[in-house]
Amino acid sequence: MPVREIVQFPDARLRRPAQPVAVFDAALASLAADLLDTLRAAPGIGITAPHIGVGLRVVVLQLAADEAPLTYVNPKIAWADPELIRHAEGSISMPGVTEELERHARVRVAYQDLDGTAHVEEAEGLRAVCHQHEIDQLDGLFWLQRLSRLKRERVVKRFEKARRPAST
Repeated sequence: MPVREIVQFPDARLRRPAQPVAVFDAALASLAADLLDTLRAAPGIGITAPHIGVGLRVVVLQLAADEAPLTYVNPKIAWADPELIRHAEGSISMPGVTEELERHARVRVAYQDLDGTAHVEEAEGLRAVCHQHEIDQLDGLFWLQRLSRLKRERVVKRFEKARRPAST
């Protein structure tokens, strides 16, 4: 499957809510395969369809190279533990910069697989953080929006500086 072009910050498509998947067919399976190949090429640990310009509620996670990738269709947080943890986050749409965010330590995610079968997954730690991060993206909430204005401005400046061509 082809590696797709990643939508880069500050593209407005990263702030648009994605639409629910209604048709579970070969095109959806192909999209999921493209997402996985694009995620691995980026590299990253999570990607959504909006990251490649497709406005559908599809997420692929692969937290470690030796772990099987998982595809989540129409995921939503069904429950979140009130306990919070801090974790460094970033985005394949904004490579090279990270910042610590506070997220729920544990979540329960309801989703469908590529066949449309409903599932529920309990997650904690990094997996819980990833679910919250990617579901925010599906809701049109880019991770920077969870930072204070001052931190957000600093991250954007670091990103812009990293993107500038080096002077010779």
